[in-house]
Parts: sequence; structure tokens; C-alpha cells
Amino acid sequence: MTPVILLAEAKKSAEVTDWGARIGWLVGLALFIALVYWLMREGWKWRGTLQSDLPELPSAPEETGPARLSMSGRYHGSTTAGQWLDRIVAHGLGTRSRAELTLTDAGLEVERPGATDFFVPTAALRGARLDKGIAGKVLTEGGLLVVTWALGDKLIDSGFRSDHAAEHTEWVDTLNQMTNDTEGAR
Repeated sequence: MTPVILLAEAKKSAEVTDWGARIGWLVGLALFIALVYWLMREGWKWRGTLQSDLPELPSAPEETGPARLSMSGRYHGSTTAGQWLDRIVAHGLGTRSRAELTLTDAGLEVERPGATDFFVPTAALRGARLDKGIAGKVLTEGGLLVVTWALGDKLIDSGFRSDHAAEHTEWVDTLNQMTNDTEGAR
């Protein structure tokens, strides 16, 4: 018989003869993945340290008044205003989560299950707009509600996406009206 026919008759693949090298490669790959994960985690912690000068997040007052608008959806993160890739991670603002937003005359209350809730007083609101991306999350044009607000002396953009995107326009109009009213009263 010719060697070509012998190869065709083989019913199983060749056996692995160098188990040590194969195991070594797998261990090396696992260590490399662990190193990359650890470096990413350290970078996140370092960013939080750099942003530690931000004041604490305000909490909602006892009585906020009746709700003007409410929305259920996702919180996608916060960035330095105007810099959509400069994520803010201090005080839990970098954690994506579900969110329940309630807008009252007192301000914007953001309730996040599993993450830090926060409240933006009306005096700290600076405006709202529709956008397509924030800190690693890119959606269709106008698919993201971005609220600009002040925390201490730093302006922050926070991105939200409603479960019903048609609500975004009403939120932008109402928030911008509130900020215009507040600026006129100053």
C-alpha cells in the first residue's frame, strides 16, 4: 500500500506527545489574562483616586414635592462636561446600572438599585440634550439623554437611556426650561 492510502485509513488524529508545552502555554495565557484584568482594575482605582477631590454627592431632601416627570431606564455613566470619554468613577458615578429618574421642582433624583443613588438640586442643573454616546457607550443619534449639572465647581454630564426613548424629548425640554427659569431667578 502507498502512504497516501494509509493516511486516509487512519481513524483518529495523532496523539499529543508534548503535554508539558501545551500545559505551559495554557498557564501562560491564563496568567496574561489575569494580568490584563488586574491592570484594568488598578487603572479604575487610580482614576477614582485622581477624582477624589470631588465633593460628596447630594442626597435627596425629605420633601421634594410632586413629580413633574419620571422615567425608568439605564444609567450609562458620567463624564466631565463636554468630554464624552473622560469617565468619572468617584463616588460610584462610573457604575452602569438600572435607574429610576424623578424630576421635581427640588431637582433630579436618581435611584439606582445596586449602586449609589444621587440627587441633583435644581440650582445645580445646567441643561440637557440628546446625544449618541458617553464614556464607552455609543447609541443611535439622539438615543441618549445627557443631563449637565454641577458638582462643586466641576460640570458633569450624566447619560441616561429610557426604556421608552420617545420620552427623551420631553425630558430635554422640561430640564432646559427649569434651568432657564433658575438662571433668570439668579
